[in-house]
Parts: sequence; C-alpha cells; structure tokens
Amino acid sequence: GEEHYNCISALHKSMRGSDENASLYWLARMLEGGEDPLYVARRLVRFASEDIGLADPLALTQAVAAYQGCHFIGMPECEVILAQCVVYFARAPKSIEVYRAYGKVKECLRMHTGPLPPVPLHLRNAPTRLMKNLGYGKGYKYNPMYKEPVEQDYLPEELKGTNFFKERET
Repeated sequence: GEEHYNCISALHKSMRGSDENASLYWLARMLEGGEDPLYVARRLVRFASEDIGLADPLALTQAVAAYQGCHFIGMPECEVILAQCVVYFARAPKSIEVYRAYGKVKECLRMHTGPLPPVPLHLRNAPTRLMKNLGYGKGYKYNPMYKEPVEQDYLPEELKGTNFFKERET
C-alpha cells in the first residue's frame, strides 16, 4: 500500500541527504518487509543519474552492477549488494545539473510553436550524391582531425546561444 511508497521516498531522501545510517535503515525495512530487491535496484539506477549525476559518473555503473547482482543471486544474498550501493550513494557528492538541463530541453520542445527547427545542413549525413548536392554535410568540421576544439554551431539557428545548463534568474 502507501507504506511501499513512503519507504522508497524515505530511502531516496536519506541518500540525497547523505545520511548513510538512515539510508541503510530504510533499505532494510523495505527488504525485511518483503520488497522486491529488483524494484529497489531500479530506483537506485534512477537515483544515480537524477541525484548524483556528473558529480560521480561511476554511480550509474554502481547502480547497474547492483541491479545485475540482485538479478543473478536474489534474496537474501543480494541484500549486501544493495546495502553497499545505498551507502555509496549516501556518501557520494550530488549534482542535479544534467537532470535540470534535460528538463529545460523538454520544456523548450513543449513550448515551441509550429514545426521544430530543421537539423542544420552541415550536421546532416550525406550518404547519396543528391544529398551532397543539396549541401548536406557541407562545412562540417570533424573534431578528431583537429588539435584544438573547433568553432561550430550544433543547435538550429533559432536556438543559437541557448544554454540549457545555465541557471534561471529568480
């Protein structure tokens, strides 16, 4: 019932708050109460990207490994795998930078009126002669061929200068 959602919320918020003791408590309460360990593991995969993100890119690897470990061996043996992951996440630095930026991209797409801007010609592949003649791929700079990053626009003209990572003014 509702307690299922209350406990996963408490686990999530305890890890977000870097409280390893409370995180272990809520995990154990769920597992000892019969919660499916794969449900918990799936939530940890989401947490790794949503709350830890780029502050510790290895968090996602930890979460996927915990999910796979739980899938392979099941309960009760997988409880320590989940416990290790939960403590890792509670101790990890947190960043919601990607989570927020992706939300801004979705908002940009939803708020757009009319047809979406076309992909700039220089970013389009040109597998046929006709496409090459139409200018597909023309002027594209293949970054690995340069010693330094190249100046090149990757967004449609209408979005030039948009930075989804920049914080909004409040």
